[in-house]
Amino acid sequence: MILMTAVVFSAGCKPDDDNGSGGASGSLNGHNYVDLGLLSGTLWATCNVGADTQEGHGDYFAWGETTTKTTYNWSTYKYCNGGEEPNEFTKYCNDSNFGYNGFTDNLTVLQPMDDAATANWGNGWCMPTVEQWRELYLYTTHIWTEQNGVNGRLFTASNGNNLFLPAAGYRWDDVHNSAGSIGYYWSSSLDTISPYNAWNFNFNLASYYVFPYFRSEGRSVRAVCCTTSSGNF
Repeated sequence: MILMTAVVFSAGCKPDDDNGSGGASGSLNGHNYVDLGLLSGTLWATCNVGADTQEGHGDYFAWGETTTKTTYNWSTYKYCNGGEEPNEFTKYCNDSNFGYNGFTDNLTVLQPMDDAATANWGNGWCMPTVEQWRELYLYTTHIWTEQNGVNGRLFTASNGNNLFLPAAGYRWDDVHNSAGSIGYYWSSSLDTISPYNAWNFNFNLASYYVFPYFRSEGRSVRAVCCTTSSGNF
């Protein structure tokens, strides 16, 4: 049996207007969202952070960072104390073997100050949890497709609304990899087994799944309206 937890939306998730752009259900802080009729009530942004259209790749962020940069690796990662190995973390660490001088704080979900969606789009927006990503692909139908010349996955809900995620690739060092063939999207959830990783949603032509990856890589962010709780899916 699948267990769901009721979700109560903060006041910030009410629409500023309903301009219908891109099939949107409403907007918040000038950014559109769509209601897919999901049991959790999650409202998904219709474009990536840093993009103006559904097909736009947008910006790339290391997990826990809120600005873009030219080089993505451990030596440039904000919470790795400048080291070249993932064992000197100064935030979001539940294992002293990976913390700087044994540091731990047991934080497992991004705080608003470190959330790229909140920092760039304002209060009311945040990065989805790993549970919200699972709900999206479990409770919609989705296909690999091309939209306005851009490859990606189109998620269609039972209420007829849909959401397009472009296959925007990722960034490592100063190289942009896999654009047009793979999509990598951060969640706000740390991998508590290996805290040098965070959970993200990946997809390509043939498959889709949630999987932990290095926090220092530059990946896409698709925002959701923030909620006070989220379900397990």
